[in-house]
Amino acid sequence: MEDNYKVRVGITQGDINGIGYEVILKTLSDPRIVEVCTPIVYGSPKVAAYHRKALDLPSLNFNIINSAEQASDLKLNIINCIDEETKVELSKPTLQSGQAAYLALEAAAADIERGVIDVMVTAPINKHNIQSENFDFPGHTEFLEKRLGKGRKSLMILMNEHLRVALVTGHVPLSRVPELITKTDIIQKLRVFNHCLKQDFGIIKPRIAVLSLNPHAGEDGLLGTEEKDIIVPALKEAGDMGILCFGPYAADGFFGSGHFTHFDGVLAMYHDQGLAPFKTLAMEDGVNFTAGLPIIRTSPAHGTAYDIAGENKASEESFRHAMYLAIDVFGCRSRYKEAHANPLRKQYFDKSGDNEVLNLEEEEKEE
Repeated sequence: MEDNYKVRVGITQGDINGIGYEVILKTLSDPRIVEVCTPIVYGSPKVAAYHRKALDLPSLNFNIINSAEQASDLKLNIINCIDEETKVELSKPTLQSGQAAYLALEAAAADIERGVIDVMVTAPINKHNIQSENFDFPGHTEFLEKRLGKGRKSLMILMNEHLRVALVTGHVPLSRVPELITKTDIIQKLRVFNHCLKQDFGIIKPRIAVLSLNPHAGEDGLLGTEEKDIIVPALKEAGDMGILCFGPYAADGFFGSGHFTHFDGVLAMYHDQGLAPFKTLAMEDGVNFTAGLPIIRTSPAHGTAYDIAGENKASEESFRHAMYLAIDVFGCRSRYKEAHANPLRKQYFDKSGDNEVLNLEEEEKEE
């Protein structure tokens, strides 16, 4: 990647009745944004103008384009993805707002698949009203895994500068979590997490902490056997693969004592176990990063926030961090690929000392 290359950032509008446009417009109002990337909003010029006026925000000049190929550097670009008759009803989840969110998401997914944008930053959606025959997923992560994963498994990571939390199970009912915690799945998540920390964050030897499922890590079987039967064997097998993983740690003491600061990543067993402490510690600057996929996607760590939509109360900090993280990961991943493109091949020599090459090992494969 050239040093002066500007990353093309595809931004999806999310639910048009929530705070998506507010955080997008506030973020893009910083003139420094166009100096480091080329923003392309997938949404509607009309809806963007409606939100700007309703929020009484300063005017922004968008370059209205028909395709990402027409995007101009040093300008804010926007592609219309929805019907001009789509109605904005602030603070209300409607079928129209769900459809508008899907159309923008699909348009951006198609463009990143074609290679005309480099990364995706998605504004929040409503997981209920976006459901349709085209979108039958619990959220962005699962949709992108099916749509763009090419058979790879995704991993949801919530992160800020000091903490990265990944999940073994994601958007599933709590009652189903124990049956979904398997040795195979924990190992698979650890492999994805470990590779992500190396490829996307440049950490040479990442250290990963793994949380227990039960209180007090099961108390040696008294409060549950999943630790002894599943989690500990998974950690041992992953460790034999060269992954530096430790635990299982009881979640309450682990976060409460600040022990998480000694690790590069934390693998939680279920959604609220990892995200409740994370959002307590890092709500304003927290970012959701979808790891494990060929594409780069980030989003703010908050939802549609219908309760404050249209009131000019939403903070853009999380969305801004999501944009900058996507740009940073693109650069880090590009450098990683370049460094691992043609690794030196290992040579084996005759023990007699004549230095004749006996054979050559296959080139190092990407994890």
